[in-house]
Amino acid sequence: MTDYGQDLQFGTFLTPDASRPDQVVELGLLTEAAGLDLATVQDHPYQARFLDSWALIGTIAARTSTLRLTTNVTNLPLRPPFVLAKTVASLDLLSRGRIELGIGAGAFWDAVVAAGGPRRTPKEAVAALAEGIEIIRATWDAARRSVRVYGTHYRVVGAHPGPAPAHAMEIWVGAIGPKMLALTGRSADGWLPSQAYVPPDQLAEKNARIDEAALAAGRDPGQIRRLYNVNPSTDPAWAEQLAELALVHGASTFIVAGDDAQVIQRFGSEIAPAVRDLVTAERTGGSRDPDRLDSETHATATDPSATGADGDAELSAEPPRSRSEAGPDVPRGRRLGDGPRPTPDDGVRRSDRRPWDDATRPTYAPSSAPLTWTAHERASGQHLIDVHDHLRTELRQLFDLIDQVAAGAVDAGRARSLINAMTMRQNDWTLGAYCQSYCRLVTTHHSLEDASLFPHLRSADVALSPVIDRLEAEHHVIAGVLDEVDRALVAVVSGPDGLPELRRAVDLLSDTMTSHLSYEEHELVEPLARFGFS
Repeated sequence: MTDYGQDLQFGTFLTPDASRPDQVVELGLLTEAAGLDLATVQDHPYQARFLDSWALIGTIAARTSTLRLTTNVTNLPLRPPFVLAKTVASLDLLSRGRIELGIGAGAFWDAVVAAGGPRRTPKEAVAALAEGIEIIRATWDAARRSVRVYGTHYRVVGAHPGPAPAHAMEIWVGAIGPKMLALTGRSADGWLPSQAYVPPDQLAEKNARIDEAALAAGRDPGQIRRLYNVNPSTDPAWAEQLAELALVHGASTFIVAGDDAQVIQRFGSEIAPAVRDLVTAERTGGSRDPDRLDSETHATATDPSATGADGDAELSAEPPRSRSEAGPDVPRGRRLGDGPRPTPDDGVRRSDRRPWDDATRPTYAPSSAPLTWTAHERASGQHLIDVHDHLRTELRQLFDLIDQVAAGAVDAGRARSLINAMTMRQNDWTLGAYCQSYCRLVTTHHSLEDASLFPHLRSADVALSPVIDRLEAEHHVIAGVLDEVDRALVAVVSGPDGLPELRRAVDLLSDTMTSHLSYEEHELVEPLARFGFS
């Protein structure tokens, strides 16, 4: 069993389609909202129908807060390494340490030459990449007096280094052939192949070449991350297949290719948590044969009656209590036991407006026995709470900004100019940009639920229909409240009396979101564990 000591991470591989720029950015936002770690973007500068990859990455970085980003992979022949190093380091500083560098030696040489780049033989391409990596690392080393690399393909003679990235940025090399694999072992922080070019049955041989080159260079092979671009799959055992790649071949970062929103949502909400649980169970247990991984774990992940790998005991099957008997945090008809705990609604309201009557909300009472909460089921329910926690955190930060403006901590004139520029910065949030980002995140989250999650749950158990009808109706109400926030933003820009209007709109947004998110968690955490996300 190969273990390179890297934490598991999951991401997306997006197409920078210039014909639908807004949708591409939305997929980046969805990557974060789905709980994934990383978004990557193709880089083909000669392709007329593609956006510039690094410009797209900068845009997505400005609209997200935790998502890491990189190219998959950068076309070095059309991006001089010294300038590339400054671009990537600058984006890392602006995103507070969320950029990595995926890089390749180049391909499609006719297109490269047509765009003004060089034509290189395979041997020349590898040599040029080695020189490029040397220049990039030297440029990031702000402690150096100058960058001096006298290469055959790249020469930097006395340029001043800097800026340094915000974090220890990794260089991930897209490599297939023996010489590129050896370069990866000598110089890179990660190996980034694609399943389409390097199928699973070739991973062992190619990993061995990387390890051999690393050892020859005096490096620890365990410090080289093993990433893998994987094809989407509808196979029920997809999570088990990825877990096996992690356990047997040391793959630690799985990146799903394609631009399907439902695939991204499933990859984040279902597949990634399941893979983590399976790998953790195998590594901590240490007694099972990886060859039996599929048959042993698939039943646990899909059968609600199966006992979890960590020995969860079955919940009591006593009759359900009424809402008043169960207390305010436990919906009628079920007990949460050791499952995820929905966030309670504290009942505090900032606005005197009531867009709906909480007392008229229906509740869901499952007809089947209480769950034996397996690790997989807990992860499915917890994911919804995690997404909602992010929304709640963003909302709290919005209130903090409004307080800063009201107290004069942020100059009104400067705030308005930043609104127009749609810029977001720590401790100097702009009202317009921040609200627009938050509203877009809420809208994306609700759109996914309306289009994919809700129909699935409705078909899984007809008893959920009244709850889902109510949640959908509340989504429409919240959409109207978001429109009020947008109108209030215009008032803030237009004159000094706009801030009270914005505060009232955001107060109402807070009330509706706090109440709605809590209700949704109470009603859907257990159904999500029972039926999954799709």
